[in-house]
Amino acid sequence: MIFRYARHTTNLNLIEKFYIEIVGLKKLGGFEGHDNYDGIFLGIPGESWHLEFTTSPDKPESRFDEDDALVFYANNETELTDIKKHLKRQDVRLETPKNPYWQENGIMIADPDGFKIIFSIKP
Repeated sequence: MIFRYARHTTNLNLIEKFYIEIVGLKKLGGFEGHDNYDGIFLGIPGESWHLEFTTSPDKPESRFDEDDALVFYANNETELTDIKKHLKRQDVRLETPKNPYWQENGIMIADPDGFKIIFSIKP
């Protein structure tokens, strides 16, 4: 089984840049002009998941709460420390998660659309 998380956005270029330069994903593919939709697939080559972001003339009506987040697990403490340093170099603002578990065990940021992303160590 392959997992795809799809989300609509108003600024595909900004989302693509963020998830590649800040989160560290690769562009796996994309499409243009498919029934008024443009989209990109982002992920890690060879993995069984990816994110799809789309844009169209219809504006998104996304609603989320503070407990909704994408969680990316680092393999170890060194990798998580490297992520923290990268976020600092890129002037990415860290946010405080609502969930106490993530306050103690994660680093949270927001993407350009305001959706939360948490980095933590693989359990």
